[in-house]
Amino acid sequence: MKTNLVLANPTSGRGKGARVLGATLKYLDSQHSEYQVIAASSLDASLNELHATSLSDVRRILVIGGDGMMHHVINAMKRHPDSERSSELPIGLLPAGTGNDFARALGLDLKDPERNLDHFLARAPHRVDLGQVNGRLFGAICSTGFDSIVNERANQMRWPEGKRKYDLAMLQELPRFKARSYHIAIDDASFEVQAMLIAVGNGSSYGGGMKVCPNADLTDGLLDVMILHPVPKGEFLRMFPKVYSGKHVHHPKVQIIRGKRIQIHGEAITYADGERIAATPVTIDSITGALLTWSVDQQR
Repeated sequence: MKTNLVLANPTSGRGKGARVLGATLKYLDSQHSEYQVIAASSLDASLNELHATSLSDVRRILVIGGDGMMHHVINAMKRHPDSERSSELPIGLLPAGTGNDFARALGLDLKDPERNLDHFLARAPHRVDLGQVNGRLFGAICSTGFDSIVNERANQMRWPEGKRKYDLAMLQELPRFKARSYHIAIDDASFEVQAMLIAVGNGSSYGGGMKVCPNADLTDGLLDVMILHPVPKGEFLRMFPKVYSGKHVHHPKVQIIRGKRIQIHGEAITYADGERIAATPVTIDSITGALLTWSVDQQR
């Protein structure tokens, strides 16, 4: 009998992962649906267990966690020994992280795992695009510049927790931040630019709902590139709240370009799905239809 493979990060979302795992197993039991669980004490241990797990009897994979957990799972599946089977398995995301931005892009319910599970078990999955940066897949946003510096600072902080940590890190880094020089190539066009931030969106948001690339589409085969040209620090702080509605794109110093392949050269660190990737240069591609999953057309 085919089974559900449940991959969980019980510590995600300050304990939300454990709660969603409990709700998921209760739901699967109520549906008399077979399952096996990987929920090790560390991410590396879980990924090692996934690597060693046969996929021949797996019907679908259910990932419980945030953007980072999903990021690591889709990359682990690409490297799985049973690569032919892994590429055809649908992966359903049950959001349980701090940001949950890829879940937002998929239109999933951020609070009700049973609603998502109803959808996963009752409807056929379909394919959506993924981004790829230097060979590493990502679901939501790949970025470099000021937000990457903020990520570097926040990752060193033990307090506060959650999104407040990033707000504090931003306030600490902004006074000394200076725009960087970049060479950017988007498909056949290339140019030099001074920028505070470059975000490349497969999905529309990062940081827990900041719609940095508000019109990005998971099924158009393209990536949205948002370039924030230099603005005074005070103007940046006035602009910042507008990113939650996506209205920052109307600012004259914000530029949006679409493309399938983006190359960025400059002295900066790149992050994707909140995970540290590499220093530039980076090459970012849209991988059309790379992920078999479920999306839900609903109010987010």
